[in-house]
Amino acid sequence: MMQFHEKLQQLRKERGFSQEDLAERLSVSRQAISKWESGSAYPEIEKLVQLSEIFGVTLDSLMKEGPIEYGRDGGQSRDFPFYRPFRQGFWGTRGYEYKSKSTLFGLPLVHINVGFGLRRAKGVIAIGTLARGLIAIGLLSMGLLSTGLLSLGLLAIGVFSLGLASVGTIAVGAIAIGAVAIGLIALGAVAIGMFSTGAVAVASHIAVGHNAYGHVAVGQNVAEGVRTFLSTTGNLRGVDRIAVQTAIGEEFPNLWNWIVRWMTIGLG
Repeated sequence: MMQFHEKLQQLRKERGFSQEDLAERLSVSRQAISKWESGSAYPEIEKLVQLSEIFGVTLDSLMKEGPIEYGRDGGQSRDFPFYRPFRQGFWGTRGYEYKSKSTLFGLPLVHINVGFGLRRAKGVIAIGTLARGLIAIGLLSMGLLSTGLLSLGLLAIGVFSLGLASVGTIAVGAIAIGAVAIGLIALGAVAIGMFSTGAVAVASHIAVGHNAYGHVAVGQNVAEGVRTFLSTTGNLRGVDRIAVQTAIGEEFPNLWNWIVRWMTIGLG
């Protein structure tokens, strides 16, 4: 007669889940799954309900000794993303989860886990409260391309973003664009970097803005630095572009031409 821990291990392996996969679906640790499967611990009733739904088996057969009894669909409902769009989730709230059976690099192609509370998603395309993937969308997202409240990635878009290229209210990256931008190249209301453009621009090399502070500083209102250019007409078009480009060339002779052109594009 099969006991709970034996059934759990069999069902998990039938579905091709690792202990970590199942742990993420239940929002528990991998160690908790290991203890359940060894028979040294037993899940609480909420987790038992979730297990019965994930594997498409009756709660009765899962808990009692005896054979596994699948639901009316033979345990297949879990394979269809829209068959069961809402299930019991974290803190008793409702939510939706779908993980594709197809994988790439060992990750599901799509993992969606949305609803109230902390919901983790990990896949090539991941959507969840905490999302990790090549393309990640979530409150906290980490990926090649990520977007969310807090985004970490090669290309990060969010309220707070950190990446090689980042866009956000507060953006930090090699190229940063935001209300507050900090980066090698920074564009923002407040821009801090090596090359900065903004209302307030602070740079180690070139700063262009309303108030500019840098080695080469080009300002509409304030310009402070080693080489300074202050507009005489109330806007940056009142600054001589050729004069600024010449000064940059003298101060930074090895600087790439595209940076020089980009930093002086709005000048007269």
